[in-house]
Amino acid sequence: MEKPPSQPPPRLTSDLVPGNQTHATAFTLLGLSEEASLQPLLFWAFLSMYLVMFTGNLLIILAIITDPHLHTPMYFFLANLSFADIGFTSTTVPKMLLNIQTRNKDITYVGCLSQMFFFTFYVGVDNFLLTAMAYDRFVAICHPLHYMVIMNPKFCGLLLLASWVLSLLHALLHSLMVLRLSFCSKVQIPHFFCELNQVVQLACSDTFLNELVMYLAVGVVAMMPLSGILLFYSKIVSSVLKISSASGRYKAFSTCGSHLSVVSLFYGTALGVYLSSAATHDSRDSATASVMYTVVTPMLNPFIYSLRNKDIKQALGRLLKSRAAPT
Repeated sequence: MEKPPSQPPPRLTSDLVPGNQTHATAFTLLGLSEEASLQPLLFWAFLSMYLVMFTGNLLIILAIITDPHLHTPMYFFLANLSFADIGFTSTTVPKMLLNIQTRNKDITYVGCLSQMFFFTFYVGVDNFLLTAMAYDRFVAICHPLHYMVIMNPKFCGLLLLASWVLSLLHALLHSLMVLRLSFCSKVQIPHFFCELNQVVQLACSDTFLNELVMYLAVGVVAMMPLSGILLFYSKIVSSVLKISSASGRYKAFSTCGSHLSVVSLFYGTALGVYLSSAATHDSRDSATASVMYTVVTPMLNPFIYSLRNKDIKQALGRLLKSRAAPT
């Protein structure tokens, strides 16, 4: 008796439906609100904040570059911080404004991946630069006689290079991890940009390894710099309290007041967003709260440094006068 011919194994549903479990060609950014009446208000509000942020940080950079009095380690790091702030806000806000204006919420897969990469990169640069600036203040206050020896141009350049390289590797790691994920054919992101955690949660494939890497990376790129900042400032406070005169203590504290304000604003808003999102599990509320550290904080940084710093105010005044003067 002849055996019946062997039948091929049944195909899975994902094999029968092309594109069901693959890299989607485009994602949809739902934004902060889907109400049509609010779109013009959101457009003008974010355009105004973006222009203020861009102009303020650009003026800080130009003032530091053109004024020889500001060619010191502290302002060297501040100029790079302003550049990073421009970078990571420019990664998200222009695309949001374009989507509102064209009424098209789609973003390509490549565009989404690029947005995640550059946003993660610039946030990492911000973290490391704030730590380098805290170390600069620690050396200036606790070891003033050795300040110029320790914070020499070569060492400052190495700190800057380390900040950029570590941030680049961190962003590249997450981007490569996202490349291994599969997405359903229609992916709707409840955010106004491709935030890493949101995109990973929407993947159709197993995300355990991605989540593990994200938690480990948070410890390296966020918690370790923050721990370093807290350590440096604890030593600064201890050293300042040993100064006998009240005027001496005030002068020492005033040199790091602007940096401490920026650190508090950056980490306070970022931690607030992630803690609130973990408590409420509402993606739309998390997207709204993230506006604080993605847009508002970079916009306020130039004001904090210019209003609290006499050298910056004088340099900005000279810069604006030179631009306004007739040739």
